[in-house]
Amino acid sequence: MSDQQDRIMRLFIEEAKEHLDTLENGLVDLKSTMKDPESVQEMFRAAHSVKGGAAMLGLDSIKTTAHRLEDCFKVLKDGPVKQVDQTAESLFLRGVDTLKDLLGRLEGPFGLRNEEGEKLVQEVMPLFAQLETHLDKLASGKEEAVAAGSGAPAAPTAGAVPANFAVEVMTLLKEMLQVFKQKESAASRSELTAVCVRLYKLGGKIETWQNLVKTARAAIVNPKNSYKVLAPLIIKELKEAGDLVQGGKVKAIVPSKNLLLLAASPKAAEASAPAAPAASKQVALPAEPKAVVNLLLKTFNKKQLSEIAKLLVQALRASSN
Repeated sequence: MSDQQDRIMRLFIEEAKEHLDTLENGLVDLKSTMKDPESVQEMFRAAHSVKGGAAMLGLDSIKTTAHRLEDCFKVLKDGPVKQVDQTAESLFLRGVDTLKDLLGRLEGPFGLRNEEGEKLVQEVMPLFAQLETHLDKLASGKEEAVAAGSGAPAAPTAGAVPANFAVEVMTLLKEMLQVFKQKESAASRSELTAVCVRLYKLGGKIETWQNLVKTARAAIVNPKNSYKVLAPLIIKELKEAGDLVQGGKVKAIVPSKNLLLLAASPKAAEASAPAAPAASKQVALPAEPKAVVNLLLKTFNKKQLSEIAKLLVQALRASSN
């Protein structure tokens, strides 16, 4: 491969990775993504772009896989499907996993061999057929009727996940912790969301687990949340939830109030935060320390007082340095 061809290939790989991030981020909570037509359009364009780049470079297996994904996103974009379910999310993610596998092999030291690319495409084609059939059923309403009469349990048992689920969760959480130790940036947040995608898929169809992972991801993508705040809270809650899944107690998995607050949009977070009384800005502090304490107790609630105490300690430490 010439230097120019090599540069073009590396450029394609980098752009394809960005498109894969777009697909994964949209698919982690496809139900919410469906509410925003522009987000669905963005996922369609991402698959389309990978297909076009692969076609230009003669990467047939990547082109074919991206094309099938594009067709399925087109059903969401233009078709009558208004709502999706966990099965659709899972099938889409498995399709993206194959595309990621192909891209990873292309980036490897030996490149993507035609025979291994063709094998992966043959393996994933039935999945895309299943996905299209499922989307057709969702559009017609038949899938809901089948689910209602199937008598299947509403939530899977712990046996539906890997036997060493808690161990696998801890492995991924260790990866997440290493990223949390990096400098805060768009790139590192993207790495964290990629780990969230893997955690999400690890839980199969356990909605309580997946809801917790979605909440953690939402908190991570909010740039106002620092890693110092996010890391201990998210690692702790996901570890505890992993243990609950391992023990078959999936119904006990619930995001904490603190995590829900961090996951809220900036406007929602501001709205849900306790507001200081309007008069607090105009309070004249007395000279006596005890009188100051009494005034603070009357003016602020416990949460606000705790925050004030922390700020005072920080200020004292800073002034003593």
